[in-house]
Amino acid sequence: MTLEEALSRPTISIPDAGAVFYSLGRNASYDAAKRGDIPTVEIGGKKLAIVSAIARNLGLQFKLGTAA
Repeated sequence: MTLEEALSRPTISIPDAGAVFYSLGRNASYDAAKRGDIPTVEIGGKKLAIVSAIARNLGLQFKLGTAA
């Protein structure tokens, strides 16, 4: 997944978020999410990373659906 693809979606998988935004591997991504370093939402028992919260924390500016 590219940064542009990630920024076009409201949520992405935790491993994708870790890889795209923080250059983390799968296990490190889940650890970061567990600590609260990667903002998540749980829907139906599945945890997803919240793209807008991550982008805001990193100082990225974008409009949902397109990178600015």
